[in-house]
Amino acid sequence: MAISAINTGLSAMRAYDTALSSSAHNIANANTNGFQPQSVQFQEAPNGGVTVNISQKSKSMAAQDPGNAIPSNTDLTTEITDSLQFKIGFQMAAKLVQTGDEMLDSLLKMR
Repeated sequence: MAISAINTGLSAMRAYDTALSSSAHNIANANTNGFQPQSVQFQEAPNGGVTVNISQKSKSMAAQDPGNAIPSNTDLTTEITDSLQFKIGFQMAAKLVQTGDEMLDSLLKMR
């Protein structure tokens, strides 16, 4: 039980770290003409963990203007809100890992 909690927590930490990096990338390039922000989708992994899929939004905007004079369509409000959610999710997953570690330590001390 404790080991599966640790594995699930680590999986979630990796997913939230990837999502947070994607959001930071979008925010950093918000003023870049022609930039197409990435979108993040979480999915349950077959082994019980969680994975994150990152996809780039439609490139039709960039195709309309080969000179990339069209500004980025990054919504900073959404990106900042997502970043805060990803940060809290990462912290919760870290707490799950910590709790699993403490449970495992308690079990080992009982022997």
